[in-house]
Amino acid sequence: MKIAVLFSGGKDSCRTVHYCLENGYEVKYLVTLIPKREDSWLFHYPNIHLTELSAEAIGITHVLRETSGKKDEEIEDLRKVLEILNVDAVACGGIFSNYQRKNFKEVCEELGFKFLTPFWHTDPEKFLRETVELDFKVMIVGVYAEGLDKNWLGRMLDYKAIEDLKELQKKYGMSLVGEGGEYETLVIDAPIFKKRIEIINSKIIWDEKTNSGFLQIKNARLSEKN
Repeated sequence: MKIAVLFSGGKDSCRTVHYCLENGYEVKYLVTLIPKREDSWLFHYPNIHLTELSAEAIGITHVLRETSGKKDEEIEDLRKVLEILNVDAVACGGIFSNYQRKNFKEVCEELGFKFLTPFWHTDPEKFLRETVELDFKVMIVGVYAEGLDKNWLGRMLDYKAIEDLKELQKKYGMSLVGEGGEYETLVIDAPIFKKRIEIINSKIIWDEKTNSGFLQIKNARLSEKN
């Protein structure tokens, strides 16, 4: 089965690519929509430009398009991208976002594609621990929820980070996997990467009023894996 994976370069979409490859699907395309505004309803924003490096590291054709980021127009932008692809199915890394899943599924059904969400309703802690166990190198690059301060920016996902996220979940009720937009991630290395992403220059962009921000990666490159 030929598949296009909706791809942000974060943990969920990279795990989805890995899942599809491990289960014998032919991943033809990684599809990225770049929102023109930070408050996109459907698509990842921080450092989305780095998906070009991620796709190159994986070695799969990258389909990159801009989207307005406006709630209704995003759906049409996605439809225009998918309708020209020669695939049988579209996969996404959604775990609990009903809004995202509903909209993606409707577009796929209209276009006659099967829609795959391999991690839908997976136990969040299990998902994070498996991500670490599979040797995905996941960096937190955006924080937008109470309890997540600027010290999280640039932090790698490991077992200690998972325990800290669990404590924040108990205290503030946040999603452990960041499905509600509480945090955003960037995978800098993974079993599916032929090369790793090396960050050369970055800067923390922080809003004191909302107590949220992101790690702006200004320069990065692909390097040989150890």
